[in-house]
Amino acid sequence: MRDDPPVAEMVEIAASSAPAPERAQAILQWLDRWVPCDAAWLALCDPGSTVYMTVGSSGLDRSVVDHMNRPVVAQEIELAGLDRDRPPVSLADLPIHADELPTWAECLIPAGFREGLGVALFEPGGPHIGVLGLLSSTRDSPSAGMRGRIRRISPLIARGLSPMRSLLATARIVQGATSGVVLLRDRTTFPLPGLGDHPLLLADSPVVKIAQETLTAGQVYRSFLWPTHDGAGATGHARMTVLAATEEPAFVLGTLLVTPDAGCRGLTPRELQVLGLLVEGSSNQQIAKRLAVAPRTVAAHLEHLLDKMQAPTRTLAAVRAEREGCYVPASPGAA
Repeated sequence: MRDDPPVAEMVEIAASSAPAPERAQAILQWLDRWVPCDAAWLALCDPGSTVYMTVGSSGLDRSVVDHMNRPVVAQEIELAGLDRDRPPVSLADLPIHADELPTWAECLIPAGFREGLGVALFEPGGPHIGVLGLLSSTRDSPSAGMRGRIRRISPLIARGLSPMRSLLATARIVQGATSGVVLLRDRTTFPLPGLGDHPLLLADSPVVKIAQETLTAGQVYRSFLWPTHDGAGATGHARMTVLAATEEPAFVLGTLLVTPDAGCRGLTPRELQVLGLLVEGSSNQQIAKRLAVAPRTVAAHLEHLLDKMQAPTRTLAAVRAEREGCYVPASPGAA
């Protein structure tokens, strides 16, 4: 497919690091040159709401674009099956007449459109992210060639609009990160393109749950350590970095990144746990109960970690630990 010059151009657009609105505009310009239609509409969906938000359009008046952002459009997209992975659907393919669809009857037909072709946009192997709609002023049914081209090109358009690309750009500011996942609002995860996998990033991992709780609570950044084990049984620590998403669609919470072999001021695994409970605001008695050790053992750990953190008080140690990400938080749901 890359040997086809128009498709090769779309591959470059999809791989661009430009902001999402610029990528959307480049996609529309490509469509204007290579796909016969009178208007085009690109929109991203938000499973947490009932609207599709326009990210780019051509040949449409402002009033039409405003109408396309209404909840009724999302209902008709669902009716047409444009939220499922299937071949492009034309108006003539639908089981009901255009006059029975509010968007067509009240908006698109009065605007001069008589036929259309729509296709759902999906992350490759991932969630539904939006829809592409192509509109025509004639009643001519879209040709098989046009349907085939849109079918082939839709994964590239999805990649070009993907919020994952901006997430990857943000992830690159975390030096040494080798693995990462995208955290979605429905509590699922999706691989972050360009970074590897890691056992700590499985969907049921405690660090994934901690990251989801962090972002759901409204935090935009968090860093902490988590134990890792090599093949010989030795225990090390990886740095976990949580970053909130800054672009739509809102179904994306953010990213969780892994940086292996993180430094931890020479603190022992137990001292890192104690620090994590200090960050939570736990007392010595609460720490002892959580870790199932004697209070005097907790006091000894505190004495050692205060020295290593160069902190005269437990409060300052907790502040420095949180600022540096130099602690191991308690597992979610721990008593």
